[in-house]
Amino acid sequence: MPRKKINLENNCNGNHGYHLKYKICVSGAAETGCCAEGTQEKAEAVGREIAKRGLVLVTGATTGTPYWAAKGAKSEGGIVIGISPAASKAAHIKTYRLPIDHHDLIIYTGFNYAGRNLLLIRSADAIITICGRIGTLNEFTIAFEDQKPIGVLEGTGGMADGLRNIVENAHRGPGKVVYSEDPVELLDKVLAVIKEEEEKNGIKGRVL
Repeated sequence: MPRKKINLENNCNGNHGYHLKYKICVSGAAETGCCAEGTQEKAEAVGREIAKRGLVLVTGATTGTPYWAAKGAKSEGGIVIGISPAASKAAHIKTYRLPIDHHDLIIYTGFNYAGRNLLLIRSADAIITICGRIGTLNEFTIAFEDQKPIGVLEGTGGMADGLRNIVENAHRGPGKVVYSEDPVELLDKVLAVIKEEEEKNGIKGRVL
């Protein structure tokens, strides 16, 4: 029986027969005292929009704004993956005191927060920043250095409301950062950047 010919050219160009879903990371404050009023509702709206569009939400498997986004995504039947700083489920719950609900899968890295942040950002196609403190800034700078598409949900307080100035004062150019105070508009902008990047790089085979 003759072997089926494989189209290597298509495979090399990313034109696979299967389709990958975009993975959107929500980065934000685990402790939300610095967040503006209404941030929870906006974070949940981001999660719902991610799920409605058939995308995958990735979080740091933590409390606060990422947790709210996960809650919103699950309310729409979305897929949520958590990247934990802990080495096991027991450590995740007992040592780090982090939640496991509203997630379909949690990956236990054992790399503490700094190592977890790197893996979290590297695992996603784009990042959305909501509110945030120093850990969120760490995730933002990793994403910026990696030239990832980043959406900043302004009006949520914390780091999110200061990132325009940080980017401007860093003198490294605007990066691939977009801004909005509206969750739906922000996700539209982020997806437009992803699509533009993939078309420029000749990578196909992903669907919105």
